[in-house]
This record gives sequence, structure tokens and C-alpha cells, in this order.
Amino acid sequence: MKLTWKPTATIEQLKKRSTIINNIRAFFSKRSILEVDTPSLSHRTVTDIHLSSFKTSFIGPNYTNGTPIYLITSPEFHMKRLLAAGSGSIYQICKSFRNNESGSHNSPEFTMLEWYRVDFNHHQLMDEVDELLQLILNSRLAERISYQQAFIDALGICPLEDPIEQLQQAALRFGLHDSSNLLTNRDMLLQLLFSFAVEKTFDKQVPIFVYNFPSSQALLARINANDKRVADRFELYFNGIELANGFYELNNPKEQLARFKHDNLLRIDMGLPSNPIDYHLIDAIQSGLPNCSGVALGIDRLVMLALGCDNIDQVMAFPFYKA
Repeated sequence: MKLTWKPTATIEQLKKRSTIINNIRAFFSKRSILEVDTPSLSHRTVTDIHLSSFKTSFIGPNYTNGTPIYLITSPEFHMKRLLAAGSGSIYQICKSFRNNESGSHNSPEFTMLEWYRVDFNHHQLMDEVDELLQLILNSRLAERISYQQAFIDALGICPLEDPIEQLQQAALRFGLHDSSNLLTNRDMLLQLLFSFAVEKTFDKQVPIFVYNFPSSQALLARINANDKRVADRFELYFNGIELANGFYELNNPKEQLARFKHDNLLRIDMGLPSNPIDYHLIDAIQSGLPNCSGVALGIDRLVMLALGCDNIDQVMAFPFYKA
């Protein structure tokens, strides 16, 4: 099939997208939250086993032999350096890049809204995310459920306490036998069950925050002060789409470095490359990352919901295959 040069989104849809982004900026301006601009290229990248970065090299002054460069998977590390430098609450709308991601709700290049609120915990940030959703989507007040309760309601099992054999049996009930035989890693099995079983039970008519994820699934979040089994992390779902991922941010540099190193060991075990740790971030946290919470929200998915579309190509001018 011959591809046309034309955009996949109509000009009318792109005008509506522009209005939505302007309304988002007005939302933050009203709250005196500073808009910032950070690099898309970085000398370091994430160690997260679930993310794959784009890697290239730069050759130029001071780098005549070339140096590895990565496209950011999110602006998080650079924004935290600004927070540590005293920026106060900040937000950013920018392009982010993730390899091996493509589909009706995914693109290797996408638009991210990320913001950080100083002196907010993750529940206070959920309140603000909900306010933004009501403004952009005219949605109802969001519901909230713990990760543990979501599993109990959907599958009748406890993700924090029940043995892995019980999780594998649940996977079998949902026809995930091939994966359950292969995935003997507890966290991978939990994520499989969450995606293919638990999420399916959420009411699509109302946004829902899932909070208190297992501590092993929160690379950059604090461990909950009252329950060490869980971390202060949340995700937001609406109409069958994951919209946002947020943390009560970890501000312990030794713990953060240990988590990065542990992730790299997991990457090696999985046959993935070990990624360079961002020591600028570690140094920034060491200097004093303020008490804050942060969240990343997919703009393309938000616009898709606002305009009643079922594919992000309908709200992007030129998706990857037309770039």
C-alpha cells in the first residue's frame, strides 16, 4: 500500500489538540507552577527493565572519538535536578522516546506531560491529577483502590502475601498458561495478571487511581511508611487506558543508587544490556531533593480520550510510520 504524505489527524483534530494543550498550560499557570524545558538527549539513561531506550552517538568538539547518547524515556531525571536546585513546583510538556513500543495506544515518539509538586504526597497529587482530568475530559470524580484490593476484588487473591503457585493458577484460569509457565518471576507474573485480568474489571465510565503498588515495582518511589510491602506509587486508568504513573518521590540517594544497581543486575540476568547510571541524579538527590510527588501523563492518550478517538494516530499529525 502506498503511503500518503498527509497527516493522519485531521486539521480540525489538531486544532482541538492545540486547545487542550493550551488549557493544560493555563491549569498550571493558575497554580503558579513553573514550566521548564530540559534536554531530549542525555549521556545516561534509565535502568528500568521494562523500558528500552534509543541509543545513538555524538561526534564533535571534546568528543572526537564519539560518545554514547540516549533519547530520554521521560524528562524525570533532569526535572529532579531542577527541583534539587530550588526550582519549586514545575511541569513540562515534551517529546519522550521509548523503543519497542508501538500500537493503538503507544508510539516510539510521544508527548509527555510531567509535573512535580513540592510538599505534596502522592494522595495530594492524585487530587490535582483528578482536577486536571475533570477540566480536560469533563469526567466524574475519580475512584481510588489499593493494588492489593484490586487483586482481591478481581481474582480473589492477595498479590502481597499469596504464594506464586496461586498466582500461576490464576493465570491458568485466564488462559495465560504459556506465560505463567515461563514467568516464574513474581513481579512479572503480577504485572501480567494486572494487565490481562485486573484492569479488565475497572469501570470504564469513571477514572480510577490504583495506589500502593508492591515495593518491588516502584524504582523511584518511597516505601510506604506504614506498610513496607508497598510503595507510594499510583497509576491512573480511564476507559480502558492507562493515563498516568505517579510517585511520592524517593529522596534517599543511597537507596536510589542501590535500586539502579539492582535493576542492572536484573537486566544482565534477562540478557539485556546494563545501562549507565545517571550519577548527576544521584548527586542531585544527595544535595537535597525536596519533599515532593511527581506524575507522568500521556498527552496523546489524554487527547485521544477527549476527542473520542480509539487510536493515537488520530490525534498525532505524523505518527512513526509516517515520520
